[in-house]
Amino acid sequence: MRQKRYPDAAAALGGLLRDGMTMMAGGFGLCGIPEKLIEAIRDSGVRGLTFISNNCGVDDFGLGLLLASGQIDRMISSYVGENKLFEQLYLAGRLELEFNPQGTLAERIRAGGAGIPAFFTKTGVGTIVAEGKEIRRFKGEDYVMETGLVADLSIVKAWKGDPEGNLVYRKTARNFNPMMATAGTVTIAEVEHMVRPGELDPDHIHTPGIYVDRIIEGQNYKKRIERVTTRLRARLEVV
Repeated sequence: MRQKRYPDAAAALGGLLRDGMTMMAGGFGLCGIPEKLIEAIRDSGVRGLTFISNNCGVDDFGLGLLLASGQIDRMISSYVGENKLFEQLYLAGRLELEFNPQGTLAERIRAGGAGIPAFFTKTGVGTIVAEGKEIRRFKGEDYVMETGLVADLSIVKAWKGDPEGNLVYRKTARNFNPMMATAGTVTIAEVEHMVRPGELDPDHIHTPGIYVDRIIEGQNYKKRIERVTTRLRARLEVV
């Protein structure tokens, strides 16, 4: 059986990177992002990248690192509001953006992984989202055609995995990671905990190993929060 486990992110990316690639990066906000693989891509110096990701990290973390290093030319995203550098680059014409409703982005990725070239949705009809796209009527309602998305490389993050590539995600990390794992020509996973083959309950596996080509176990993960919001608690007076 082919060896899927690699010692670190740089080794797992070995022989795969080239300028102008299209990549998918899993996660939601700063939760479940493949941060070790992102750092290794930055260190590789590869440029002219298109990234498909729900968001683009923050200025000093996640995909924001690749924005800061000038390695990303184009983003296909649904939410970019936490990154000031993203705003500056876009307004200056230095970053191309294909903006998607969040559910549409998720379905485009799922469709790509399932081999579905296109689908119709009501989301975006009558807005700039539908400009230049085919509109078709079904049962008296207009729908806009959206195409499936695939990538040269998908990088995903899971809570647990085994050397065969079976993955278990935890909570919010299940947003985008499972579907992106199916939609890459090559998929690399990083996990917080590597377990022995057979240790994962088959009923708990979210991504079967057939979709994963390479896997690493990361260390020293940061539990970052995009924006901390607090409020004063009402004082209780004892009478």
